[in-house]
Amino acid sequence: MRKKITRRAFCSILLAFPFSARAQQAGKIPRIGYLSNSPFSVNSARIEAFRQGLREIGYVEEKNIVIELRSAEEKLERLPALAAELVRLKVDIIVTAGPIPTRAAKEATTTIPIVMASDPDPVGNGFVDSLAHPGGNITGLSTLAPELSGKRLEILKEVVPRLSRVAFFRTSTQPGSAQILREVDLAAKALKVQLQYLDVLDPKDIENVFRVAAKGRAVGALWMAAAAIAGGRQTQILELAVKNRLPVMYTGPAFVEAGGLMTYGVDDRDLHRRAAVYVDKILKGRTPRDLPVEQPMKFEFVINLKAAKAIGLTIPPNVLVRATRVIK
Repeated sequence: MRKKITRRAFCSILLAFPFSARAQQAGKIPRIGYLSNSPFSVNSARIEAFRQGLREIGYVEEKNIVIELRSAEEKLERLPALAAELVRLKVDIIVTAGPIPTRAAKEATTTIPIVMASDPDPVGNGFVDSLAHPGGNITGLSTLAPELSGKRLEILKEVVPRLSRVAFFRTSTQPGSAQILREVDLAAKALKVQLQYLDVLDPKDIENVFRVAAKGRAVGALWMAAAAIAGGRQTQILELAVKNRLPVMYTGPAFVEAGGLMTYGVDDRDLHRRAAVYVDKILKGRTPRDLPVEQPMKFEFVINLKAAKAIGLTIPPNVLVRATRVIK
């Protein structure tokens, strides 16, 4: 005699069987949402790295996978609507490029799996319970941004040995900002460097904060940490750095490749490529709570010698030799 399955038991079984796996069994082509704040022109290398990661696993766009790209084009207020749009499209997974898009996706859904392509502090930002046991519908990759902050300041001090003050451009509303500030403060005290905090809440603030930073000639250097705001203002920022003859530590290689001085940090493209592995595992039946958040494996230190020459700066040989890439 067969045992009758109750409605509650049936629902429990259905919930335990991932939606993406059910969709694949029904012959549906998986649909992946990709949510970013940065313009696609700025984020193109990372998106291509994600696509490359998918190709390496065997996914071909429009054949056995579909990617729905959405960008707020630096208009942060648009992110909630874009996240809601992806939910309405019933995508199988949402991949997020940074903590602000992750926050928007988290608020839009508690059931669709979310894969963080990069996040400075997933635990501190409240996205996961722990790196080993995420505990919800979010997992992915961490950039270790707070932990790397001290190293960035140390490199600035090596490049400008007489450095006494650093203008720190940040966006205080960006998730992870408080954790990064704590690490920066500790490093500044150890290196005997005074920090000048300049909050960039809107692209219109950029020119003004450069003006403020350049007023005190003892500043010596600048650290651009306002990634969410700075992405689409690349040309403006690079021109202001040369105009004010300020050595700048940028948020990523895109700035340095376009003519900025230097960057040190996690290889964001590698993180995006590895995000494809998470997508594949989830499509094959794993759940985010079962997939630990991974830490970065590749780091890059890029220096642009043309940019150094433009501001009259000589990069010390002991710093230059440590660069993973030098643009001449």
